[in-house]
Amino acid sequence: MIKFGIIKEGKVPTDERVPLTPKQIARLIETKKEGKFIVQRSEVRRIKDAEYEALNIEMADDVSGADVLLGVKEVPESQLVQGKTHLFFSHTIKMQPYNKKLLRAVLDKNVRLIDWECLRDGLGRRVIGFGRYAGIVGTYNAFRAYGMKHKTYALKKAHDCEDRKEMEAQLDQVSLPNLKILLTGRGKVAKGAMEVLDLMGIKKVGIREYIRNGFDEPVYCQITFTEYFKPKDQGGFDVKEFYAHPERFKSDFMRFAKCSDVLIAGHYWDSKSPFLFTREDARSASFNISLVADISCDIDGPIASTIRPSTIADPFYGYDPLAEKEVAFDAEGAITVMAVDNLPCELPRDASHDFGEMFISTVLPSFLNGDKKDILKKATIAQDGKITDYYAYLREWVND
Repeated sequence: MIKFGIIKEGKVPTDERVPLTPKQIARLIETKKEGKFIVQRSEVRRIKDAEYEALNIEMADDVSGADVLLGVKEVPESQLVQGKTHLFFSHTIKMQPYNKKLLRAVLDKNVRLIDWECLRDGLGRRVIGFGRYAGIVGTYNAFRAYGMKHKTYALKKAHDCEDRKEMEAQLDQVSLPNLKILLTGRGKVAKGAMEVLDLMGIKKVGIREYIRNGFDEPVYCQITFTEYFKPKDQGGFDVKEFYAHPERFKSDFMRFAKCSDVLIAGHYWDSKSPFLFTREDARSASFNISLVADISCDIDGPIASTIRPSTIADPFYGYDPLAEKEVAFDAEGAITVMAVDNLPCELPRDASHDFGEMFISTVLPSFLNGDKKDILKKATIAQDGKITDYYAYLREWVND
């Protein structure tokens, strides 16, 4: 029977999340066929060691004897266990330079690295991640920023709330004018954002109505890449052509920017794709967006006002479109930006539960059935001291 070890998070700044909660592990242990589990003691988790111990879950300072080690963020090189299977978000598949040394250490220690981000179903869709809670917290932060910017109400930081329930109770204080809110994306991030918007009773409207009409209440409109990009040749939008040749397309975002007050960015963006709006666009007199909650957080990318990531401790800054520089988040004429790049960390209990449920339903079966669908195999970046064929493009980079 496979033994899974839940490791303590070693990356700095520390992460309070965990791959499986105490109740989830206890539930798996009860079945007596879903594997064995051991949890490494940690002083940094939001879910405390005592909560695992209360459910009689095995705890230890050293869990290197487990067969599979489960973490969340990058594992420090010194904490990688020789010859073991590790699962964590490695942030290496885009050849991120700051994690090249980590990938080299993975190879040197013959670690089998399975990246959570690479676990996908037969249709290529990710099966596990924290996207939903990024959308939930990012949208909450958008309304927190709005209240602070206009000094109309004050919401508690999500990170200072015990859980999602307490955070949602804060939204009762929100009082909004007739805002037009634009939401980009159709995936888990956008769906998480919609949970908050719908909870607040903000009406969803169609694109044509959103662009043409005024409203006597706050509304939101959801768009995706087929609406904010268009072919350069003015022909019809061919999705297959876009994926193959994004350079043949250009932004059509300004038709939304002219009539929107708030942008909640929950889209996926490829570096080969056009920008949604440029710095020149943001300087236009017709550009109306004054607050951007950039959940996607691509720095110096598709959203010109996102010039750096922000932090949970200091989540908001301003972007002066005329001077093209950072200013105070509430400065006159500034676009207020929320670009926290680790949003799920603000609700670690709820985000961990959500992640654990996905692990149990979509990832754990592959460990128990011999990986019949090759889900684990295709998500394995490194094994036996080598980069796997699925990620062969990393070989030259990691050794450079």
